[in-house]
Amino acid sequence: MAKITLIDDDENIVASISLALESHGHQVQAFYDGLSGLEGLENDPPDLAIIDVKMPRMDGMEVLKRFRQTHETPVIILTSKDDEIDEILGFNLGADDYMHKPFSQRLLIERVKAVLRRGRANEESSLTAEVESGASKAIKRGRLTLDPARHDCLWDGKPVKLTVTEFLLLQSLAQRPGFVKSRDNLMDAAYDDQVYVDDRTIDSHIKRMRKKFRQVDPEFDAIETLYGVGYRYREL
Repeated sequence: MAKITLIDDDENIVASISLALESHGHQVQAFYDGLSGLEGLENDPPDLAIIDVKMPRMDGMEVLKRFRQTHETPVIILTSKDDEIDEILGFNLGADDYMHKPFSQRLLIERVKAVLRRGRANEESSLTAEVESGASKAIKRGRLTLDPARHDCLWDGKPVKLTVTEFLLLQSLAQRPGFVKSRDNLMDAAYDDQVYVDDRTIDSHIKRMRKKFRQVDPEFDAIETLYGVGYRYREL
C-alpha cells in the first residue's frame, strides 16, 4: 500500500481515480487546486503524487517546479492529449511519467505500479548491498560519486538532486564508462517491462540531468550523446 496525493480540479476524475487506487489498497489524499495541493505535498509528502496540469490558483507545472526544489518524490503528470508541450515541460521539470487524458483506470494503475516499483526496487537493491557488504557501496567514476543506498549523487563533492528515474539512468551509464547505452537499454534500466516510453522520454530525462549537473559545474559534459545510437558516460 502506498500513500498517494492526487491533485486535479475535476471532481469526477478525482472520485474515479481515488476509487480505483483505493481498490488496490492505496491511501489517497485529494486536492482540487494547485496551491492547496502544493501545501498538502509539502506538509505530508506521499510515496507518489499524481498532478494535473491545468488547475486554478496554481497550474500543475508550477506545483511540480516548487515541489522539486525540496523533494524527489515520484510524480506522474496528467495532461490533455494535444498538449505535447506540457509533456516535454513536465519531464524537464522532473516528472517521472505522464499520462494523456482521457486514459483508462487500468492503464493508470499499471503506471502507478511501475513508478512505485522502480523506487522500491532501487531502495531494496541498496539495502541488500549494505547487508551483504556491511557498508554502502558507492560508485565512483572520476568526479562523480553515486551512493545507491542513500540515493546520493555528488559531483566534485557537491550534491546533485536526482529523481529516482534520473538516478537509475545515470547509474546505468556510469556502471560502464565509455560504453554506449542505447535508448532501449536505458528504458530497460529505468522502466518496468510493461510500461512503454518513447525515445523522447529518455532524451528529456537526460536533458534535465545535464541541466542539474551544470548548476553545479557549468562545464559538465560527462554524458555524451551519440546521435542515432544512444548515450555514454565519459569518466572525467
